Amino acid sequence: MNDRSCLAVILAAGLGTRMKSALPKVMHPIGGRPMLGHVMATAQSAGCDRLAVVIGPETKSVEDLVTQTAPGAVCFTQVDRNGTAHAVLAARPALEENVDDVIVLYGDTPLITADSIAKVRQAVADGADLAVLGFEAADPTGYGRLIVDGGRLVEIVEENDATDSQRKVTFCNSGIIAFRGCLLPGLLDEIGNENAKGEYYLTDAVAIAAKRGLKVVAERGPQEDVLGVNNRVQLSQCEAIFQNRMRREAMLAGVTLVAPETVFFSFDTKLENDVVVEPNVVFGPNVTVATGSIIHAFSHLEGANVAANGKIGPYARLRPGASIGEGARIGNFVEVKKATVEAGAKVNHLSYIGDARVGAKANVGAGTITCNYDGYNKFHTDIGAGAFIGSNSALVAPVRIGDGALVAAGSVVVKDVPEDALVVARGQQVNKEGRAARLRTIKEKAKRKS
Repeated sequence: MNDRSCLAVILAAGLGTRMKSALPKVMHPIGGRPMLGHVMATAQSAGCDRLAVVIGPETKSVEDLVTQTAPGAVCFTQVDRNGTAHAVLAARPALEENVDDVIVLYGDTPLITADSIAKVRQAVADGADLAVLGFEAADPTGYGRLIVDGGRLVEIVEENDATDSQRKVTFCNSGIIAFRGCLLPGLLDEIGNENAKGEYYLTDAVAIAAKRGLKVVAERGPQEDVLGVNNRVQLSQCEAIFQNRMRREAMLAGVTLVAPETVFFSFDTKLENDVVVEPNVVFGPNVTVATGSIIHAFSHLEGANVAANGKIGPYARLRPGASIGEGARIGNFVEVKKATVEAGAKVNHLSYIGDARVGAKANVGAGTITCNYDGYNKFHTDIGAGAFIGSNSALVAPVRIGDGALVAAGSVVVKDVPEDALVVARGQQVNKEGRAARLRTIKEKAKRKS
């Protein structure tokens, strides 16, 4: 089908009242990406070279997402929500362009796959004028039934209008339809609103096409591909399916997930083969982990890159801009933000490394803090290769610790440290003999008087 042009019309104007949210329904995320973002990306991967997205009025966040995800896509506004056919007609300028295939998708069906889109597109390429994507439902209650006769789809019957025998049909309508491009505007013009809701339903195009003698077919896809989201329960169900897909894909690619059901991925997580992920790890958006690395339990990574053979956690947090070099070690209760930890370096416990560079094979002791923020601006800390930072040190940025330098434990470093130097930057210790006992006596007397 590479030689066929295809327009995807994605309906994304729904209010999402049952979500009980100020956020537009299609902006609710699955795997860290808005549902609409999933649908647009899948449409593009399925060969849809043009995208028309129908949005509601005053939904700038949706329009911004479209621009960011698919710069060539065009948004059309559906002011009055009068049914699915009415929504498609909002994109009429795009429909009237010369295109081989038009496929109607939905911004709240985030699990649609390129394979399912390909099935209905292939049916049109093979000679159908209209192809509906259906699925076999374990429980068809509430779905429109696809009535097929002699290999052709003759009508879609809504449950309320179905006969007893039609209600027994388990082949159900997903709402996703592919059309021969030149036919769609005319079919839409014939759709009326003589129904209980007074709305214009896209599914009526099937009966109209059949009466015209056009070839109308139904293709089967998995039910999970076309699950829609109308409330938070269904959102969680789609999230669970998405996560299971990601886990399976990772394991088949050579990643070890010790307890797969406890690991959570984002849509763009990239793990190379021979990565090991222990239980209760969360990957936020934009994370890559190279081969041989271990992500220990209860770690959270977002916007981070881990080079080969890195060791992260347990209980580590990598924030956006964290870049962990080959063989480097980020240990328990360590937070790294907008910082490079070079090859072989170690930050083993209880430290914060922000806006910094930790040089190759440097060792940062427990409780070290890079003090990068003065309340107004962020400043950089540079720790040289092979440097050793003693426990409970505070490095007040901007500051540079030279290669091979040694910072004594408990130091507060405010000036640059030369290479191979030892710096001791802490207050002088003074012992007051017997002072503790006298203070306790004074406090006890005061307590008795009170």
